[in-house]
Amino acid sequence: MHNTVLQACVCCLCVNMTLAAGETVPDPTTIRAAISRSIPLIETASAGSARERTCFTCHNQALAVLVLSEAQQRGFPIDKTNLQRQVDHTAAALKRGLEKYRSGRGQGGGPDMASFSLWTLELAGRKPDDITSAVTGYLLERNRSRDHWLRNSTRPPSMSSDTNTSYFVIRALNHFGTEAQQPRIKDRIAQARDWFLKLKPATTEERVFQLRAFLELDVEASRIKSASQQLVALQNADGGWSQLPEMSSDAYATGTVLVALLRSNQLQPTDPTIQRGIQYLVDSQQPDGSWYVKSRANPFQTYFETGYPHGKDQFISATAGSWATVALLLALPDEG
Repeated sequence: MHNTVLQACVCCLCVNMTLAAGETVPDPTTIRAAISRSIPLIETASAGSARERTCFTCHNQALAVLVLSEAQQRGFPIDKTNLQRQVDHTAAALKRGLEKYRSGRGQGGGPDMASFSLWTLELAGRKPDDITSAVTGYLLERNRSRDHWLRNSTRPPSMSSDTNTSYFVIRALNHFGTEAQQPRIKDRIAQARDWFLKLKPATTEERVFQLRAFLELDVEASRIKSASQQLVALQNADGGWSQLPEMSSDAYATGTVLVALLRSNQLQPTDPTIQRGIQYLVDSQQPDGSWYVKSRANPFQTYFETGYPHGKDQFISATAGSWATVALLLALPDEG
């Protein structure tokens, strides 16, 4: 059952939900312990993926770099050599495809692989270069007859909607687009902005990346507030969020929602909505430090082992674990 009690305050989104009797507020020590149990597993999985495959993966390179960079900023010990390896692995994968990008063909994975790779380099602080400009040139030509970018395949939940793909392409163009590309970037992003504004989200994934796109596209505050309210209204009684209305809460949906809400600055870590979501993540973490999410995607690649738990469900579980860990990191109080 979804909680739909929403009350707006004058200046910002303020959801006047209170913790129910018996609900606990996650304390910073507990949150830090959960993060510390998760990081080694994400490091193991990213190292295992880079060892087993030369290709770039969103779940084991991009999200690992996101987690480790956020953790490092907050003083958590990480394997810096492994972090650098994931960044170099990503750059090398793009370099191998350079001529394909220049010719407009791109690599396997299409705009998803291209945009997630550039996001990874952005997180690592890489500067634009000949390779990134070739990738943004490819993204500008991809789906040029459409008003947004189409996902390369359907692998729910993370590749179940064009909102995810379009958000990361827009982010890549904004960050790595060259001066010469700016007129085309402006035109394509204006089209995508209109598409996102007209979108009627049907899933949690679509709502999450519509909100995140609104931030990237500098959409008016009222639309950002409304999108945030709609996400809050989908919170389940257990504090988590589900991928689809008929599904139970899980770490993937909960992690992505919490990151979107916190990044939007519409809710602060102390808000009861956030605290209930964080408590759900703490409670649902496995004793080994992982989170388990069952895969809904039809496998099309040869299975390989990275070291993250949960066997053939490990890729979505590692993805969920990464988003959950970032949500926990963002929920920590500012010690500055």
